[in-house]
Amino acid sequence: MRNELTSLLNKYEERIIGQNKNLKLLLSAILAGGHVLIEGVPGTGKTQMVRTLSNLLGGSFNRIQFTPDLLPSDITGSTIFNMKESSFQMLKGPIFTNILLADEINRTPAKTQAALLEAMEENQVTIQGETYPLADVFFVVATQNPIEFEGTYPLPEAQQDRFLFKLQIDFPTFGEETTVLKQVLDSEYDMESEEKVIDMDMFLTIRNEIEQVILSDEIMDYIMKIVRKTRDSEAIRFGASTRAAISIGKSARAWAYISGRDYVTPDDIKMVARPGLRHRIQLSPHVELEGATIDQIIQELVGSVPVPR
Repeated sequence: MRNELTSLLNKYEERIIGQNKNLKLLLSAILAGGHVLIEGVPGTGKTQMVRTLSNLLGGSFNRIQFTPDLLPSDITGSTIFNMKESSFQMLKGPIFTNILLADEINRTPAKTQAALLEAMEENQVTIQGETYPLADVFFVVATQNPIEFEGTYPLPEAQQDRFLFKLQIDFPTFGEETTVLKQVLDSEYDMESEEKVIDMDMFLTIRNEIEQVILSDEIMDYIMKIVRKTRDSEAIRFGASTRAAISIGKSARAWAYISGRDYVTPDDIKMVARPGLRHRIQLSPHVELEGATIDQIIQELVGSVPVPR
């Protein structure tokens, strides 16, 4: 199975230029059964990144453009009365898919944002008192713009904590950006017709294999020391929850599997710690005034925890 996964990642990196680390993290997240929040300025390929992954996995894909007037039923679906059959009929919303892109999630009010909570946590939705299961492979990728806050509704901490990772998309290098420009203008690639590399059945088999990746007691202790350090640090106002430790452990297993190993190393933990923690902690006011970033504090914090031998 690892050969197919390596082939998928290679094709993914060919199509999305300059984001190799984020692509591997995104793939790790879906293999770990988690969801991802992507933050980046418009035009950096966030939508294409998710759509291409869906094509390579052979899964169904839906995109919702979040706006202030979007209703919860626009996401989950609703029931209507069928006069011909004299019965109520359920119309499924776009959430019934394998990969859901919640574009600009912070542009819709909290009531609509909350429509995703049950789906992300319990893999089901409730419509008019009836509960409907979602697909075995269900993956939410939400995007938000980090530079425009007018008319937005910041995600509450409880909803941010539902995301396994928060990825930050930066601009590619000059050479990488030039390659993207040539590909698009020369029409070298047809992104929409990208052939799948693995199917959903194989994907579920790989996910089961990842659960067998060895996470030793020493590595678990290392994870807990990092998470608990976020609660003791004076630089952090609110530390990470137990869910953060679980997320780091699950994603580290997936990262190790993609890297060709059946065991997790401390380097795997270091790799997933930043995207796994950056949306789960809040810096103290005096640290923010000094100009420190969350990523800098996480890096210092992880570096201060002794590495297991």
